[in-house]
Amino acid sequence: MSGLSSSFSADTLVDEIRQWGQDLGFQQIGIAAIGIDDDEEKLMRWLELSRHGAMDYMHRHGRMRARPQELVPGTIRVISARMDYLPPDAAPAEEVLENSSLGYISRYALGRDYHKLLRARLAKLADKVSERCSGTRYRAFVDSAPILEKAFARQAGLGWIGKHTNLINRNAGSWFFLGEILTDLPLPVDEPATAHCGTCTACIDICPTQAIVGPYELDARRCISYLTIELRESIPLEFRKAMGNRIYGCDDCQLVCPWNKFAQLAVEKDFIVRHGLDAPTLVGLFAWSEAQFLERTEGSAIRRIGYECWLRNIAVALGNAATSDDVVAALQSRSDCESAMVREHVSWALAQHAR
Repeated sequence: MSGLSSSFSADTLVDEIRQWGQDLGFQQIGIAAIGIDDDEEKLMRWLELSRHGAMDYMHRHGRMRARPQELVPGTIRVISARMDYLPPDAAPAEEVLENSSLGYISRYALGRDYHKLLRARLAKLADKVSERCSGTRYRAFVDSAPILEKAFARQAGLGWIGKHTNLINRNAGSWFFLGEILTDLPLPVDEPATAHCGTCTACIDICPTQAIVGPYELDARRCISYLTIELRESIPLEFRKAMGNRIYGCDDCQLVCPWNKFAQLAVEKDFIVRHGLDAPTLVGLFAWSEAQFLERTEGSAIRRIGYECWLRNIAVALGNAATSDDVVAALQSRSDCESAMVREHVSWALAQHAR
Protein backbone atom coordinates (compact mmCIF):
# COMPACT_ATOMS: atom_id res chain seq x y z
CA MET A 1 0.00 0.00 0.00
CA SER A 2 1.56 3.26 -1.12
CA GLY A 3 2.64 5.42 1.79
CA LEU A 4 1.65 2.84 4.45
CA SER A 5 3.95 0.39 6.15
CA SER A 6 1.87 -1.52 8.71
CA SER A 7 -1.58 -2.84 9.54
CA PHE A 8 -1.70 -0.17 12.24
CA SER A 9 -1.24 2.47 9.56
CA ALA A 10 -4.03 0.91 7.53
CA ASP A 11 -6.38 0.95 10.51
CA THR A 12 -5.42 4.54 11.21
CA LEU A 13 -6.16 5.50 7.61
CA VAL A 14 -9.60 3.88 7.84
CA ASP A 15 -10.35 5.88 10.97
CA GLU A 16 -9.27 9.01 9.13
CA ILE A 17 -11.45 8.16 6.13
CA ARG A 18 -14.48 7.80 8.39
CA GLN A 19 -13.75 11.13 10.06
CA TRP A 20 -13.18 12.87 6.73
CA GLY A 21 -16.44 11.42 5.49
CA GLN A 22 -18.30 12.72 8.53
CA ASP A 23 -16.73 16.15 8.07
CA LEU A 24 -18.00 16.13 4.46
CA GLY A 25 -21.58 15.41 5.53
CA PHE A 26 -21.79 11.64 5.22
CA GLN A 27 -23.47 9.75 8.03
CA GLN A 28 -21.51 6.53 7.55
CA ILE A 29 -18.53 5.14 5.66
CA GLY A 30 -17.80 1.45 5.15
CA ILE A 31 -15.26 -0.60 3.22
CA ALA A 32 -15.92 -3.78 1.25
CA ALA A 33 -13.93 -6.31 -0.74
CA ILE A 34 -14.94 -6.81 -4.37
CA GLY A 35 -16.31 -10.37 -4.47
CA ILE A 36 -20.14 -10.54 -4.61
CA ASP A 37 -20.74 -13.70 -6.65
CA ASP A 38 -24.23 -14.40 -5.27
CA ASP A 39 -25.40 -10.90 -6.13
CA GLU A 40 -23.98 -11.27 -9.61
CA GLU A 41 -25.98 -14.42 -10.26
CA LYS A 42 -29.13 -12.81 -8.86
CA LEU A 43 -28.61 -9.85 -11.20
CA MET A 44 -28.23 -12.15 -14.22
CA ARG A 45 -31.42 -14.02 -13.30
CA TRP A 46 -33.26 -10.68 -12.94
CA LEU A 47 -32.08 -9.64 -16.39
CA GLU A 48 -32.99 -13.00 -17.93
CA LEU A 49 -36.53 -12.52 -16.61
CA SER A 50 -36.58 -9.08 -18.30
CA ARG A 51 -37.52 -7.45 -15.02
CA HIS A 52 -35.39 -4.44 -15.96
CA GLY A 53 -38.00 -3.44 -18.55
CA ALA A 54 -36.82 -0.64 -20.85
CA MET A 55 -33.70 0.05 -18.78
CA ASP A 56 -31.37 -1.26 -21.47
CA TYR A 57 -28.36 0.14 -19.64
CA MET A 58 -28.89 -2.49 -16.94
CA HIS A 59 -28.47 -5.27 -19.49
CA ARG A 60 -25.71 -3.53 -21.44
CA HIS A 61 -23.12 -3.87 -18.70
CA GLY A 62 -24.34 -7.20 -17.32
CA ARG A 63 -21.84 -8.86 -15.03
CA MET A 64 -19.58 -5.80 -14.90
CA ARG A 65 -21.97 -4.38 -12.27
CA ALA A 66 -20.68 -6.98 -9.83
CA ARG A 67 -17.06 -6.65 -10.96
CA PRO A 68 -15.74 -3.16 -10.22
CA GLN A 69 -12.24 -4.31 -11.11
CA GLU A 70 -13.40 -4.47 -14.73
CA LEU A 71 -14.80 -0.97 -14.54
CA VAL A 72 -11.67 0.48 -12.94
CA PRO A 73 -8.69 -1.89 -13.37
CA GLY A 74 -6.77 -2.45 -10.18
CA THR A 75 -9.76 -2.00 -7.88
CA ILE A 76 -9.64 -4.23 -4.80
CA ARG A 77 -11.83 -2.25 -2.39
CA VAL A 78 -15.09 -0.33 -2.50
CA ILE A 79 -15.47 2.56 -0.06
CA SER A 80 -19.23 3.02 0.41
CA ALA A 81 -20.81 6.14 1.86
CA ARG A 82 -24.35 7.08 2.79
CA MET A 83 -26.06 10.42 3.36
CA ASP A 84 -29.52 10.99 4.85
CA TYR A 85 -31.94 12.83 2.56
CA LEU A 86 -35.36 12.96 4.24
CA PRO A 87 -36.31 16.67 4.05
CA PRO A 88 -37.03 18.10 7.51
CA ASP A 89 -39.48 20.67 6.14
CA ALA A 90 -41.60 18.42 3.89
CA ALA A 91 -45.35 17.98 4.28
CA PRO A 92 -46.22 14.57 5.77
CA ALA A 93 -46.06 12.05 2.94
CA GLU A 94 -49.19 10.18 4.05
CA GLU A 95 -51.26 13.37 4.02
CA VAL A 96 -50.19 14.18 0.47
CA LEU A 97 -50.96 10.65 -0.73
CA GLU A 98 -54.43 10.83 0.81
CA ASN A 99 -55.30 14.09 -0.96
CA SER A 100 -56.07 13.31 -4.60
CA SER A 101 -55.85 16.98 -5.59
CA LEU A 102 -52.14 17.02 -4.73
CA GLY A 103 -49.22 15.46 -6.56
CA TYR A 104 -46.87 13.13 -4.72
CA ILE A 105 -43.17 13.38 -5.52
CA SER A 106 -40.70 10.92 -4.02
CA ARG A 107 -39.05 12.52 -1.02
CA TYR A 108 -35.55 12.10 -2.48
CA ALA A 109 -36.36 14.49 -5.34
CA LEU A 110 -37.77 17.43 -3.36
CA GLY A 111 -34.44 19.23 -3.06
CA ARG A 112 -31.39 19.56 -5.27
CA ASP A 113 -30.20 16.67 -7.40
CA TYR A 114 -28.10 14.43 -5.19
CA HIS A 115 -25.83 13.15 -7.98
CA LYS A 116 -23.55 16.17 -8.28
CA LEU A 117 -23.61 16.95 -4.57
CA LEU A 118 -22.56 13.48 -3.41
CA ARG A 119 -20.08 13.02 -6.24
CA ALA A 120 -18.32 16.29 -5.35
CA ARG A 121 -18.13 15.28 -1.68
CA LEU A 122 -16.81 11.82 -2.58
CA ALA A 123 -14.22 13.37 -4.87
CA LYS A 124 -13.01 15.51 -1.96
CA LEU A 125 -12.84 12.42 0.23
CA ALA A 126 -10.91 10.53 -2.44
CA ASP A 127 -8.51 13.46 -2.81
CA LYS A 128 -7.78 13.35 0.92
CA VAL A 129 -7.02 9.63 0.68
CA SER A 130 -4.78 10.27 -2.32
CA GLU A 131 -2.88 12.99 -0.44
CA ARG A 132 -2.27 10.56 2.41
CA CYS A 133 -1.29 7.69 0.08
CA SER A 134 0.48 9.01 -2.98
CA GLY A 135 0.21 6.92 -6.12
CA THR A 136 -3.13 5.34 -5.27
CA ARG A 137 -5.75 5.04 -8.00
CA TYR A 138 -9.43 5.73 -7.43
CA ARG A 139 -12.72 6.82 -8.99
CA ALA A 140 -15.84 8.14 -7.30
CA PHE A 141 -19.38 7.31 -8.42
CA VAL A 142 -22.92 8.23 -7.40
CA ASP A 143 -25.53 6.24 -9.30
CA SER A 144 -23.50 7.02 -12.42
CA ALA A 145 -21.68 3.79 -13.18
CA PRO A 146 -22.57 0.12 -13.56
CA ILE A 147 -22.08 -0.87 -9.93
CA LEU A 148 -24.30 -2.95 -7.66
CA GLU A 149 -24.07 -0.23 -5.04
CA LYS A 150 -26.53 -1.73 -2.58
CA ALA A 151 -24.70 -5.05 -2.55
CA PHE A 152 -21.35 -3.39 -1.91
CA ALA A 153 -22.90 -1.13 0.72
CA ARG A 154 -24.22 -4.23 2.47
CA GLN A 155 -20.76 -5.81 2.35
CA ALA A 156 -19.36 -2.58 3.77
CA GLY A 157 -21.71 -2.84 6.76
CA LEU A 158 -23.98 0.08 5.85
CA GLY A 159 -27.16 -1.99 5.96
CA TRP A 160 -28.96 -4.99 4.54
CA ILE A 161 -31.02 -5.24 1.38
CA GLY A 162 -34.65 -5.44 2.48
CA LYS A 163 -37.51 -7.38 0.92
CA HIS A 164 -38.32 -4.26 -1.12
CA THR A 165 -34.70 -4.35 -2.45
CA ASN A 166 -33.76 -1.05 -0.79
CA LEU A 167 -30.91 -0.84 1.69
CA ILE A 168 -31.97 -0.65 5.35
CA ASN A 169 -29.80 0.48 8.23
CA ARG A 170 -31.02 -0.61 11.66
CA ASN A 171 -30.11 2.77 13.15
CA ALA A 172 -31.20 5.00 10.26
CA GLY A 173 -33.90 3.27 8.23
CA SER A 174 -33.66 3.59 4.45
CA TRP A 175 -34.03 7.29 3.59
CA PHE A 176 -30.45 7.82 2.44
CA PHE A 177 -28.33 8.09 -0.71
CA LEU A 178 -25.34 5.92 -1.53
CA GLY A 179 -22.06 6.63 -3.27
CA GLU A 180 -18.83 4.73 -3.84
CA ILE A 181 -15.11 5.18 -4.27
CA LEU A 182 -13.30 2.37 -6.09
CA THR A 183 -9.70 2.13 -4.94
CA ASP A 184 -6.59 -0.03 -5.24
CA LEU A 185 -5.72 0.43 -1.57
CA PRO A 186 -5.83 -2.86 0.42
CA LEU A 187 -7.80 -1.35 3.28
CA PRO A 188 -9.23 -3.48 6.12
CA VAL A 189 -12.83 -4.39 5.28
CA ASP A 190 -15.91 -4.06 7.46
CA GLU A 191 -18.22 -6.86 8.52
CA PRO A 192 -21.18 -7.25 6.12
CA ALA A 193 -24.54 -6.26 7.57
CA THR A 194 -26.95 -9.04 8.49
CA ALA A 195 -30.62 -9.01 7.48
CA HIS A 196 -33.33 -8.06 9.97
CA CYS A 197 -36.58 -8.09 7.99
CA GLY A 198 -37.74 -11.22 9.76
CA THR A 199 -41.29 -12.27 8.88
CA CYS A 200 -42.41 -8.71 8.04
CA THR A 201 -44.09 -8.31 4.65
CA ALA A 202 -45.36 -4.73 5.03
CA CYS A 203 -43.53 -3.50 1.92
CA ILE A 204 -44.81 -6.36 -0.20
CA ASP A 205 -48.37 -5.90 0.99
CA ILE A 206 -48.49 -2.11 0.48
CA CYS A 207 -47.04 -1.91 -3.04
CA PRO A 208 -49.82 -0.34 -5.17
CA THR A 209 -48.86 -2.29 -8.32
CA GLN A 210 -47.56 -5.49 -6.68
CA ALA A 211 -44.11 -4.78 -8.07
CA ILE A 212 -42.44 -6.68 -5.21
CA VAL A 213 -43.23 -10.08 -6.67
CA GLY A 214 -41.60 -11.95 -3.80
CA PRO A 215 -39.29 -11.27 -0.86
CA TYR A 216 -36.19 -9.49 -2.19
CA GLU A 217 -37.53 -9.60 -5.77
CA LEU A 218 -38.65 -6.50 -7.66
CA ASP A 219 -40.17 -6.47 -11.12
CA ALA A 220 -39.25 -2.96 -12.24
CA ARG A 221 -41.83 -3.09 -15.03
CA ARG A 222 -44.56 -2.87 -12.40
CA CYS A 223 -42.86 -0.33 -10.13
CA ILE A 224 -44.31 3.20 -10.04
CA SER A 225 -40.83 4.68 -9.78
CA TYR A 226 -39.94 2.94 -13.03
CA LEU A 227 -43.23 3.88 -14.70
CA THR A 228 -42.97 7.56 -13.82
CA ILE A 229 -39.21 8.05 -14.19
CA GLU A 230 -37.56 5.44 -16.39
CA LEU A 231 -40.34 4.62 -18.85
CA ARG A 232 -40.51 6.99 -21.80
CA GLU A 233 -43.56 5.42 -23.43
CA SER A 234 -47.24 5.20 -22.54
CA ILE A 235 -47.91 3.90 -19.05
CA PRO A 236 -49.69 0.52 -19.28
CA LEU A 237 -53.42 0.80 -18.61
CA GLU A 238 -53.31 -1.85 -15.89
CA PHE A 239 -51.19 0.38 -13.63
CA ARG A 240 -52.78 3.81 -14.08
CA LYS A 241 -55.47 3.60 -11.39
CA ALA A 242 -53.01 2.11 -8.92
CA MET A 243 -50.63 5.03 -9.45
CA GLY A 244 -53.03 7.34 -7.65
CA ASN A 245 -51.47 10.78 -7.36
CA ARG A 246 -47.84 9.63 -7.55
CA ILE A 247 -46.30 11.75 -10.30
CA TYR A 248 -42.58 11.16 -9.71
CA GLY A 249 -41.46 8.02 -7.97
CA CYS A 250 -43.09 6.14 -5.11
CA ASP A 251 -42.15 5.78 -1.44
CA ASP A 252 -44.87 3.45 -0.18
CA CYS A 253 -42.54 0.57 0.64
CA GLN A 254 -40.35 2.87 2.71
CA LEU A 255 -43.23 4.65 4.40
CA VAL A 256 -44.49 1.39 5.92
CA CYS A 257 -41.10 -0.10 6.81
CA PRO A 258 -40.90 -0.45 10.61
CA TRP A 259 -37.19 0.32 10.53
CA ASN A 260 -37.86 3.83 9.31
CA LYS A 261 -38.98 4.82 12.80
CA PHE A 262 -35.22 5.22 13.25
CA ALA A 263 -34.79 7.34 10.12
CA GLN A 264 -32.87 10.57 10.54
CA LEU A 265 -33.84 13.87 8.92
CA ALA A 266 -31.37 15.34 6.45
CA VAL A 267 -28.92 17.91 7.75
CA GLU A 268 -27.74 18.81 4.25
CA LYS A 269 -29.35 22.14 3.31
CA ASP A 270 -29.47 21.26 -0.39
CA PHE A 271 -32.08 18.59 0.39
CA ILE A 272 -34.68 21.02 1.74
CA VAL A 273 -37.90 21.34 -0.26
CA ARG A 274 -37.83 23.59 -3.31
CA HIS A 275 -40.73 25.28 -5.13
CA GLY A 276 -43.35 23.78 -2.81
CA LEU A 277 -43.03 20.37 -4.47
CA ASP A 278 -43.72 18.51 -1.23
CA ALA A 279 -47.49 19.13 -1.59
CA PRO A 280 -48.21 20.76 -4.96
CA THR A 281 -51.65 20.91 -6.57
CA LEU A 282 -52.00 18.79 -9.68
CA VAL A 283 -53.96 21.49 -11.50
CA GLY A 284 -51.21 24.00 -10.79
CA LEU A 285 -48.45 21.68 -11.98
CA PHE A 286 -50.35 20.76 -15.13
CA ALA A 287 -50.48 24.45 -16.07
CA TRP A 288 -46.69 24.79 -16.11
CA SER A 289 -45.27 25.72 -19.49
CA GLU A 290 -42.15 23.92 -20.64
CA ALA A 291 -40.11 27.01 -19.78
CA GLN A 292 -41.55 26.97 -16.25
CA PHE A 293 -40.83 23.25 -15.93
CA LEU A 294 -37.20 23.78 -16.93
CA GLU A 295 -36.83 26.77 -14.61
CA ARG A 296 -38.43 25.12 -11.57
CA THR A 297 -36.63 21.81 -11.98
CA GLU A 298 -33.21 23.34 -12.57
CA GLY A 299 -30.75 21.48 -10.39
CA SER A 300 -33.42 18.86 -9.58
CA ALA A 301 -33.49 15.14 -10.32
CA ILE A 302 -36.99 15.66 -11.71
CA ARG A 303 -35.72 17.39 -14.83
CA ARG A 304 -34.30 14.14 -16.24
CA ILE A 305 -37.75 12.81 -17.17
CA GLY A 306 -38.47 15.78 -19.43
CA TYR A 307 -41.56 17.89 -19.88
CA GLU A 308 -43.51 15.34 -21.92
CA CYS A 309 -43.29 12.60 -19.29
CA TRP A 310 -44.00 15.19 -16.60
CA LEU A 311 -47.32 16.02 -18.27
CA ARG A 312 -48.02 12.33 -18.89
CA ASN A 313 -47.62 11.50 -15.21
CA ILE A 314 -49.74 14.41 -14.03
CA ALA A 315 -52.48 13.53 -16.53
CA VAL A 316 -52.74 10.07 -14.96
CA ALA A 317 -52.91 11.59 -11.48
CA LEU A 318 -55.62 14.02 -12.61
CA GLY A 319 -57.55 11.05 -13.97
CA ASN A 320 -57.40 9.55 -10.48
CA ALA A 321 -58.35 12.81 -8.73
CA ALA A 322 -61.81 13.60 -7.41
CA THR A 323 -63.95 14.96 -10.23
CA SER A 324 -64.27 18.75 -10.25
CA ASP A 325 -64.68 21.52 -12.78
CA ASP A 326 -61.06 22.58 -12.23
CA VAL A 327 -59.71 19.08 -12.83
CA VAL A 328 -61.74 18.54 -15.98
CA ALA A 329 -60.86 22.01 -17.30
CA ALA A 330 -57.17 21.39 -16.68
CA LEU A 331 -57.30 18.15 -18.63
CA GLN A 332 -59.27 19.69 -21.46
CA SER A 333 -56.66 22.45 -21.75
CA ARG A 334 -54.14 19.78 -22.83
CA SER A 335 -56.46 17.75 -25.06
CA ASP A 336 -54.78 19.18 -28.16
CA CYS A 337 -51.22 18.89 -26.81
CA GLU A 338 -48.66 18.43 -29.56
CA SER A 339 -47.46 15.24 -27.85
CA ALA A 340 -49.49 12.21 -28.93
CA MET A 341 -48.49 10.42 -25.73
CA VAL A 342 -49.77 13.26 -23.55
CA ARG A 343 -52.99 13.46 -25.55
CA GLU A 344 -53.58 9.74 -25.05
CA HIS A 345 -53.17 10.00 -21.29
CA VAL A 346 -55.35 13.09 -21.14
CA SER A 347 -58.04 11.23 -23.07
CA TRP A 348 -57.84 8.35 -20.60
CA ALA A 349 -58.06 10.75 -17.66
CA LEU A 350 -61.09 12.56 -19.06
CA ALA A 351 -62.79 9.20 -19.58
CA GLN A 352 -62.35 8.45 -15.87
CA HIS A 353 -64.35 11.57 -15.01
CA ALA A 354 -66.95 10.96 -17.70
CA ARG A 355 -67.86 7.76 -15.85
